[in-house]
Amino acid sequence: MRWLICSYGVLSILANFMGSNRIDMSLLFSPLRIRSVEFRNRIAVSPMCQYSATDGMANDWHMVHLGSRAVGGAGLVVAEATAVTPEGRISAGDLGLWNDEQIGPLQRITSFIVAQGAVPGIQLAHAGRKASLTEPWNGDTQLPHEQGGWTTVAPSAIAYAADRATPRALTVQEIHDLVKAFGAAAKRAAQAGFKVLELHGAHGYLINEFLSPLSNTRTDEYGGSFENRIRFLVEVIQEVRKEWPTDYPLFLRISVSDWHPEGWSVEDSVRLVPIVKDLGVDLIDCSSGGNVADVKIPAAPGYQVPFAAAVRAAGIPTGAVGIIVKAQQAEDILAAGQADMIFMAREFLRDPYFPLHAAADLDDDALPWPVQYERAKRKNPGRGRS
Repeated sequence: MRWLICSYGVLSILANFMGSNRIDMSLLFSPLRIRSVEFRNRIAVSPMCQYSATDGMANDWHMVHLGSRAVGGAGLVVAEATAVTPEGRISAGDLGLWNDEQIGPLQRITSFIVAQGAVPGIQLAHAGRKASLTEPWNGDTQLPHEQGGWTTVAPSAIAYAADRATPRALTVQEIHDLVKAFGAAAKRAAQAGFKVLELHGAHGYLINEFLSPLSNTRTDEYGGSFENRIRFLVEVIQEVRKEWPTDYPLFLRISVSDWHPEGWSVEDSVRLVPIVKDLGVDLIDCSSGGNVADVKIPAAPGYQVPFAAAVRAAGIPTGAVGIIVKAQQAEDILAAGQADMIFMAREFLRDPYFPLHAAADLDDDALPWPVQYERAKRKNPGRGRS
């Protein structure tokens, strides 16, 4: 059975670029089509919070941060966790899509990304009990009300950690309102020019808090059984799919495991796959952890890739993430049929042009350099204009 799954995985990857005349094309730089959207390669810029917005509005920092990664050759560039309500922000510096005024600045960014040949994506989120924090460079601590902080909310009144505020448990009506907020933000995301939408159901934020029995001790229809704990996510997907264009991909990021014996597990994630797939999710971005403080996570190169492989074997395309820093490492993940896309975060902070360098490492010329930079492609170009 394992051999069949692996063989199927490799064949499905190969099928995506069999039409190409280039037989030496790497898997990493083969195109991928999901619904109506084609990605020029399998490299995705993971959503990375910049904590640099004002009132949820994007600015020049976001333009340069996201735009430079598109220039660098990524197939997909995903904007950071973008709050669907003001109270859903991790910090006061988070992006937001809770009002129409926030659409315009994002349109400028998506237009630039598309012009560079990349696909613009955005992640919609609500931070739940992990909201109202200072920026990481200002301590990453609970932001007091007198300094602009706000009351956090969650499925249950359980604090994330001893030094974090105890959230207020959401009412059923408030849950329904948040479902609508996700849908409204998805509609604005499409208006802003994004072609991929990812729901943030990982890292201990609100959707993840509902999924895990460690943070959800409700006794109503949103807590208790597996079916009840996934209800909020199910309703969010249904509402988003009403507002998000049918021919655009919908991704879901989950923490495949809480890394806790009594928490959300790999088995739970595998069980979730056919449910969300039937609702219109096209790819699961497989991360882990973040919902429980002080658990031991054995972080090492590619440590989360087995999660992507397990979820993919359940019948849905996946994205692998987690200390993937080398071109051959990414190529091997795809060749083994463990994932369909490679999501990279910190490596893109170190090197916005990672795809251009990775293509050279793999001896693959599928990715053209920007014409403005071509004269630097050869290390010894000889004399010429600077």
